[in-house]
Amino acid sequence: MNFNNQIESPLEITVSFCKLISKYESLKDSHNPIIANTARTLLEHVEKFPDLKENFNSFEQIEKYNKQICFLLQDLFHPALSGNEIKAAGIPFNNHVFMKTERFKQIIESQGEDYELEVKNLNSEYWYIIASSIILKACYGYDLNFKRPFYYEIPDERGIMRYYKILFNADFIDVIPKPNTPKITQEDYELLLDNFENAELWKEKFPPNSYEFKGFIISNIFDVTDDQSISNIKTALIGEEKNKGKKDVEDLNSIFRSLLGLEDIKVGFTKYVEEQDTFEKLLGNTMDSYLVNDRKIVHSENTLCSWSYKRLLKDKKFLSISDVDKHYNPSGKNAPHIEQLHRQNIKSAIFAPVANEDDIIGLLEIVSDKRHLLNSINAQKLVDIMPFLISSVERYKNEELNLIEAIIQKECTSIHPSVHWRFVEEAYKYIESDLSGKEPVFNSIGFDNIYPLYGQIDIKGSSDARNTATINDLNLQLQQLRHLFRMALETYSLPIYDKFLFQINEYISSLNEFFQVDSEQQISRYIKREIHPVLKHLKQNKAFAEDVDYYFESLDSKTNSFYKYRKDYDETIALINKCMSTLLDDKQNDAQAMYPHYYERFKTDGVEHNMYIGESITKHDTFNPIYLYNLRLWQLQVMCEMENEYYQMQSKFKVKLDVASMILVFNQPLSISFRMDEKQFDVDGTYNARYEIVKKRVDKAHIKGTNERITQKGKISIIYSQKQDEEEYLNYVKFLQSKKYLDTDIEILELQDLQAVSGLKAIRVSILYHKDKEDKAFYTYEDLMKEIA
Repeated sequence: MNFNNQIESPLEITVSFCKLISKYESLKDSHNPIIANTARTLLEHVEKFPDLKENFNSFEQIEKYNKQICFLLQDLFHPALSGNEIKAAGIPFNNHVFMKTERFKQIIESQGEDYELEVKNLNSEYWYIIASSIILKACYGYDLNFKRPFYYEIPDERGIMRYYKILFNADFIDVIPKPNTPKITQEDYELLLDNFENAELWKEKFPPNSYEFKGFIISNIFDVTDDQSISNIKTALIGEEKNKGKKDVEDLNSIFRSLLGLEDIKVGFTKYVEEQDTFEKLLGNTMDSYLVNDRKIVHSENTLCSWSYKRLLKDKKFLSISDVDKHYNPSGKNAPHIEQLHRQNIKSAIFAPVANEDDIIGLLEIVSDKRHLLNSINAQKLVDIMPFLISSVERYKNEELNLIEAIIQKECTSIHPSVHWRFVEEAYKYIESDLSGKEPVFNSIGFDNIYPLYGQIDIKGSSDARNTATINDLNLQLQQLRHLFRMALETYSLPIYDKFLFQINEYISSLNEFFQVDSEQQISRYIKREIHPVLKHLKQNKAFAEDVDYYFESLDSKTNSFYKYRKDYDETIALINKCMSTLLDDKQNDAQAMYPHYYERFKTDGVEHNMYIGESITKHDTFNPIYLYNLRLWQLQVMCEMENEYYQMQSKFKVKLDVASMILVFNQPLSISFRMDEKQFDVDGTYNARYEIVKKRVDKAHIKGTNERITQKGKISIIYSQKQDEEEYLNYVKFLQSKKYLDTDIEILELQDLQAVSGLKAIRVSILYHKDKEDKAFYTYEDLMKEIA
């Protein structure tokens, strides 16, 4: 096969030994008799095999004359050095070599018969341009300095990857333009400088096979495993992947095996938290911790002995244990780290403190199941990689802190993306003032002329439901206590037990007749202070021990009381809030895509949400009232969808509760500003404060002249004060009726005056429901309850 059939190139490659033969011609008359005799001997060899003067264009030719070629090149491969030097002669820009030193032969032969050498970093994608850059330098004197390191990756007989750097000797190479080949001008050169990726331009200036590339190359090869391993560790540690998986950890194990030249080792890491003096696993548990092992957080005294603690964390020195079994005492007490290593069948280990000038960040762990494999000698190889490891772990620590802060901000003091730009803008001003020597001030952040939207889906009767759950729990607890004291009275006949029984019966009666705000606290206090000490005394009698134990086992560990019904209630409320808020958040993504606006929601006994829309929030001059009308329609539609979602999942809740939805319409634009102390936005101005007052009180409002609440299950209430709002929302209702979201029973109602607020009205209309997502039928609330009953 011709060398040039494998890849398109401006170079037509032929293997030639003419330049080497010429060199020997010049050396045959050398004053050094050894050099002269060697040159004459090799020239005589060429005369015997004149084909060595010809050009070789195929692998078959090289193979045919391989023995003669190797004899010709023997002076370049001195036999005295062949056992140690790694060297080869081969075809330019090709993986094929036709002469190797003994050591290189051994390296190749250890891979098996089918192994093929491959030069790494010889990127075929840019081969044409690489070849052209060689022509530019050899023929025209333009040095593009387009050199890249080339190397082999070859595993040794143990499977440990070794890295070999290749330095090419081109003393016996000639690059010659063919006849009629276009010459490269200064203008061509400058054009090529700015068009590295324009392959067609390079082919135009350097047509395929337009230059002869004659000769052979000598590859001087060096084992750079240590340097490359350090570089690979640096690359692995500096990588930007946020979540390194098991494959990445295994890659790191492989790199450390190459660095230490050891096969049976594993790498781990343990984080140290100085404030608590504890050792922990990394978040995500992707990397093992052999000191912490199957635990999560361990205090230092349960991790290291005092001597090891001082050496690693105070002196910041490596700790090596070449023989774990030697330090392990099967019948006595062991140092905590020896105990943990022995449990994991680890026989030798190295621990390296990852520390900067101020802090210990953690411990690098290298372990093996082979005795003496790891020791204080090979531990010194870690010295060169520790700076990279420290830098990486410091960055990881900072990223972890940033992530935690981001989560806290998101969950506790969230700044919505729609207004984030304004905070960034103010932060830049703050930094600029600080850097210029001025007193930095974080100015107030506010937005003017924006329109508010408010809605809530409220859990109806939540207070009554919780009271019922509390009564049931207390009743259950008191019934058990009554049983215990009846048993005690039968055994001991003590008047004090009769008194306890009387008080318990009084509490049971009061629960069934009237339950007051402080009843729960009063009864719980009595039980804990008066009853529990007596029960512990009763337990000393074996006849009561089992019943008393059963009672105490029934208590909730956090509240120290019976918590069955209240737990069901609390879990139901939490689940409702989670489902509703998740649905609302998901729907918000669609709304933000329509037009950016501020959004926040709150979980109470139900889910409330605020939205503000206007040009000052979006920053750009794009706002139009159509976006406000669109958001109002979207809100009304989503509230109906949330009601549907709720009743479709109601059967999953432990406590059956109803919900009622309400929207508050405020026609006038207002201003909001961020309250630094409360970490949230609030409305500005006395007039605008009316909006906040209405929000807080309107869901408890009654229809004028009645005791009926405006918010009712199965209906959505739209609260407003202006006639134009009524007309606008009636249009939305009509539209959603056509889409089967709402029923036809529209009510226009007046509300009783609230404190400092009067003149409110409401549109109230029934919501249409589906039994499930596949159901195509529509139901009113009453119909739905009959269907799912």
